[in-house]
Amino acid sequence: MHPGDARYVQYKEGQTIDLEWINGPITATVIKDEAVDPEVGSGVMTITPSHSGIDFDIAKAHGLDVEQVIDERGILLPIAGEFAGQHIKKARPLIVEKLKEKGLLVKVDEDYSNTIATNSRGGGIIEPQIKRQWFIDVNKPIRERGEKSLKELMRDAVESKKINITPDHFEKTYYHWINNLRDWCISRQIWFGHRIPAWFRDNECKVQVESPGEDWVQDSDTLDTWFSSGLWTLSTLGWPEQTPDLQTYHPTSLLETGYDILFFWVARMVLMSSFLVGQVPFTNVYLHGLVRDGQGRKMSKSLGNIIDPLDMIEKYGADAVRLSLIMGAAPGNDLKLDENRIRGYKNFANKLWNIARFVYQAKRGDSIEPEDQYVYKEAWQVTIDVAKHIESSRLDLAADAMYQYVWHRFADTVLEESKPILNGDDEARKLSRVVLSARSSEASRRYLPRCREISRMSPCFLPEV
Repeated sequence: MHPGDARYVQYKEGQTIDLEWINGPITATVIKDEAVDPEVGSGVMTITPSHSGIDFDIAKAHGLDVEQVIDERGILLPIAGEFAGQHIKKARPLIVEKLKEKGLLVKVDEDYSNTIATNSRGGGIIEPQIKRQWFIDVNKPIRERGEKSLKELMRDAVESKKINITPDHFEKTYYHWINNLRDWCISRQIWFGHRIPAWFRDNECKVQVESPGEDWVQDSDTLDTWFSSGLWTLSTLGWPEQTPDLQTYHPTSLLETGYDILFFWVARMVLMSSFLVGQVPFTNVYLHGLVRDGQGRKMSKSLGNIIDPLDMIEKYGADAVRLSLIMGAAPGNDLKLDENRIRGYKNFANKLWNIARFVYQAKRGDSIEPEDQYVYKEAWQVTIDVAKHIESSRLDLAADAMYQYVWHRFADTVLEESKPILNGDDEARKLSRVVLSARSSEASRRYLPRCREISRMSPCFLPEV
């Protein structure tokens, strides 16, 4: 019961009560814990520490016994008395009937909602179990790393600015996860994955990659997915060998990924790299948002709201798809995407194509008249602005600056003003106007190497030229 529940103030912590229960008389022990929700039911609950994470924590905090009630097949064990040997699905309604017969059932709440863990693919209910697992101690001082623990290494990587996170407000999320980090369970009871490198024979255990010899049986568990993928920055470069690739490319400059796996993947890579090679794995982390459907829902097969980018490229072109994923997509913010949005940027791609045809089909010149200098200066300034936005990790602002200038300034004003000049009789002015294309291109080329270096996080943004 909750320690603040006034209905049960007469009951004290550790007090025992003799009462009638499902299989006969029992002695119950009173536990006061804030994990209990006093608004649910009577506000008093029994606990099964072997089959609930919350109950396990309560039992651990109060020094209670932890006993298994069901096996891995969902069959009740002998502790269940007359219900032993039955599957939980069959036993549950029978237990309710037994409570009714004994006059112990007060009421059944038809409007009660409960959160139950289910298998997302098969739909079955997930029944928690207490099992022997492999853990990584995140609080143990590491001699080779200056007596710092894994938690301290991960925290120091960001606090010291060895790693910069964009947008920076996600640093709070990073620290919150690390400050509340428990020992990391790295073993999984699934069929596919990297096998745990541990071997057993009778009561002996050896941890190594190769078999110790005959009669040794390897652990059937696999490593946690994030343990394996946490090695990504190292294993792809040939570690544990000191390969030229590892020495050249580690640490890398930038990691780009979704904010939803900041602690699943990013923090695990920081952990692995800091421990194994004494380096941060990367110096900058760019966190983009999630791509959702037009209604803001997460895309999933079950909802049928997935947009296949290959289909969209076939219909509208790759440039339209790229722009639809960048325009308005500020770092860390989710993006609503539907086909209409992609179709709209196809129009912009077509506009660029037609502009290029118009400009490059004209006769070339090699000088600019004073009255036309403003066009060159504007194009040069836009080039600089776009590059600066990319450098500050604002791809959305870079794309918007390009879009606004090309569509609403260059196409609507500059080109329209140029048409009568290009069709007129003033050859000097005509050549002056045409040369703008070459000069603007030169401005872009002068700044392009730096632009491309900056834009590694989104190589789709700047096309090859």
